[in-house]
Amino acid sequence: MFFEIAFRRQLGEREIALDFQSDARLTALTGPSGVGKTTTLNCIAGLVRPQSGRIAVANYVLFDSEKGIDLPPEQRRAGYVFQDGRLFPHLKVAANLAYGEKFAPPADRWITSAEVTEFLGISHLLNRWPATLSGGEMRRVAIGRALLAAPRFLLLDEPLSSLDAARAEDLQRLIERIRDELAIPILLVSHSRAEVERLAGQVVTMG
Repeated sequence: MFFEIAFRRQLGEREIALDFQSDARLTALTGPSGVGKTTTLNCIAGLVRPQSGRIAVANYVLFDSEKGIDLPPEQRRAGYVFQDGRLFPHLKVAANLAYGEKFAPPADRWITSAEVTEFLGISHLLNRWPATLSGGEMRRVAIGRALLAAPRFLLLDEPLSSLDAARAEDLQRLIERIRDELAIPILLVSHSRAEVERLAGQVVTMG
């Protein structure tokens, strides 16, 4: 089982109560704004602590309130691609990628910088500043940085938001390649029905 997610977390005046399992290579979380999709990713990544529950990815327990398990983010090894990319503006693309790689112990690395740049088609961007990148290019670099951290799984938060149709199509094809060619579970947040129907093996609707 790739994702086993069952937890409760207070979000303002409302409570997120989520319980699902998925053996799909790519699972999508969808639902209207404000239901807690990004908070769910943050709970899985270890950035936010649920009130109770159990979170496991690929049979590796990240959080279990009954057993007192709450791994810190660096031990969870989530490749988290935020909606806004969050590249370091003072570092060129090559240095942004290297930043991700430095968090991966050599024994855990399963993809090299050269392989990432070729796979993502970003070798021509290595000497560029983030401010000069298009939205699609920025997302590719952010995905590359996440992959170079040798993650056990990927969390993608609205990866196609604010992209025009052509760039969104390019990025969807890239996500399909990651899903199909790299042995890594993916949890994707999206509000787009067409996007999740195309990419996801299982869809979890929050409401």
